[in-house]
Amino acid sequence: MSWASRRRTTYIFGIITFTAFIVGAPLAYVYFSIPPTCSDGIQNQDETAVDRGGQCFVLDERTLQPHALLWARSFRVRDGSYNAVAYIQNPNKDAGVREARYRFSLYDSQNILIAERQGTMYIMPAATTPVFEAGINAGNRVVAHTYFEFTKPFTWERMKNNALAISINNKDISNTLGAPRVEALARNNSVADQVDVSFVAVVFEPAGNAFAASATSLQRLNAGETSKVVFTWPDPFAFQPGRIDIIPLIKPTLLTAEQY
Repeated sequence: MSWASRRRTTYIFGIITFTAFIVGAPLAYVYFSIPPTCSDGIQNQDETAVDRGGQCFVLDERTLQPHALLWARSFRVRDGSYNAVAYIQNPNKDAGVREARYRFSLYDSQNILIAERQGTMYIMPAATTPVFEAGINAGNRVVAHTYFEFTKPFTWERMKNNALAISINNKDISNTLGAPRVEALARNNSVADQVDVSFVAVVFEPAGNAFAASATSLQRLNAGETSKVVFTWPDPFAFQPGRIDIIPLIKPTLLTAEQY
């Protein structure tokens, strides 16, 4: 190799070494000196995906049992007005969703779209979450089919189901041939006050088919307190009531590191 070639090789090698040092030194510093976190964009620690799973609050959906839409239906309240309900089953303990965007689509017997309603709901851990929409205007049409779908991907996180603290007792239904009324007692069994507690009531006929739904809420239910919840409908029921579901709804909260 000539002197010029050796000089050129040495020059190129020096540039490569300098570039590698400039680029590699900060990366090495980050990798070896900065502790890994759940927001560093790297799959490290015990994560099962980048910044998901393991000890992170955000969960890797691939490691969870799938959630399921059990059913979705619309119920006539009065002519032209319908309440829609969907039951979402989540079998995962300590895994919930803070915001899930959805759409109800209501169709007539000719499969023509009558009305749509969009909204945002949470999904409670290890529970069935009813998604409820009231007063959907169908005009002069009769709803025959109801479809429910989530419209955007959502994020699963480590969450606590606060609604488990609420028990429902003394369900009673009356005046089914006039203006039907369902009453029950809701009790907060926890040592913490609960705020913005909602309740969805679904009435089933003896064969197990839902035919009516309503909702109500309590602004506050203090620790150890019992309060009456009431659901009403303006028109008589078209079917003989059988089972009554009354499901409390409280937005789930993130678990602390000590809770998992």
